Amino acid sequence: MTGITLVAFAVMYFGLMAYYFVIYDWLFPEAAYDEKWQLSDTMVLATILSTGLLSAVLVAWRLAQKIVEPLKSVATAARAITEGDFSARAEIAATPFGEAKSLMEDFNSMAERLQKAEAEIKYSNSSIAHELRTPLTILRGRLQGLLDGAFQPSPELYGRLIAHVDDLSAIVEELRTLALANVGKLELALSRVDLSIEAMSVLVSIGSDLEQAGIFVEHRLDPSPALVDPTRIRQAILALLDNCRRYAPNSDVLVETGVKDGFAYVRCRDNGPGIDAAHRERAFERFWRADESRARASGGSGLGLPIVRGIARAHGGEALIVDQDKPGLTIELQLPLDE
Repeated sequence: MTGITLVAFAVMYFGLMAYYFVIYDWLFPEAAYDEKWQLSDTMVLATILSTGLLSAVLVAWRLAQKIVEPLKSVATAARAITEGDFSARAEIAATPFGEAKSLMEDFNSMAERLQKAEAEIKYSNSSIAHELRTPLTILRGRLQGLLDGAFQPSPELYGRLIAHVDDLSAIVEELRTLALANVGKLELALSRVDLSIEAMSVLVSIGSDLEQAGIFVEHRLDPSPALVDPTRIRQAILALLDNCRRYAPNSDVLVETGVKDGFAYVRCRDNGPGIDAAHRERAFERFWRADESRARASGGSGLGLPIVRGIARAHGGEALIVDQDKPGLTIELQLPLDE
C-alpha cells in the first residue's frame, strides 16, 4: 500500500509538472514564471504525501495483522503435528477474509483425518497381533505336544492343525485385499456379468453353512448387468452372507439383486440383532465388532464388511447400510451398471 501511495503521488507530481511547464506554456504563453509554481504548492504536495504514506502504513499494518493471524495459527498447529501431536488444531479466528477461514477449516479437517488415521493404524496393529496370536499359540502348543509325545499323531489332529493354518492364511489374504483396496491398487479383471447369477452361485456354495446356522434364505434375484470383476464380487457377496451367519444366526435372510438410480446392486437383509445407529459407520472399520467380547470363532476377524466396501469402491461403487423399519441389518452393495 505504501508503494501504491508513492506511485499515485509520483503520477500526481509529474502530471502537475508537465501541466505547469508544458501544457501551461502552450495555453497561457504570456503568464509569468513565478505564477506557474509556488513554494506553497510544494508544501501542499508534501503534506498530501505525508498524510497518504501515514494512512497507507496504518491500514497496511492492520491488514497484515488480519492476514497473518490465521496463518500463524495454522503454522503453530502444523508444527505441533510434525512433532507428533495429531490433536493440534488451528484456532478459528474472526477474519474478514473468507479464504483465510476456509484455509483454517480445511487444515483442521485434514488434521482430524490424520488423527483418525493414526488411531486406526495403532488399533489395526494391535488387532492384527491379537488375531494372529491365537492360532499361532494353538499351532505351537499342538506341535510342541507332538514333539513331546503328549499327543498321538492322527488324521483328526493334523486336520485341526491344517484348519488353523487356513485361518492364518485367510487373515493374511483379507489384510492384503483390504490394503490393496485402500491404496487403490486392487487388481480387477473386469467383465460383463449378471449379479443375479453371481449371487446365486454364492448362495449355492454357502447354503449348507447357512442351514447349520439356522438361517432361512430367500432370494429375489432380478437381472442386474454390471461391469465388474466376478471373482471379487463373489468374495464380497460371500462376506455379506458370512456376516449374517456369524452375527445373525437363526434369522431370515433376504438376498436381492436389481437395478436402480443408474447402478446395479446386491442387497442382503436379515432380521437379526442389527447395529444401533450410533455404530453403523463403524461397521466398516477394520477389526471392529459390534460385540467386542466375541472370540474370533464366533465373531469373525472384523474384516468382512471393510473388505466389502473396499471391493465396492475399487469398482467405483459403494457399500452402505440401508435404513429399515424392521429389526435387523440391510447392507447394499452398489456397482457400476453395464450399459
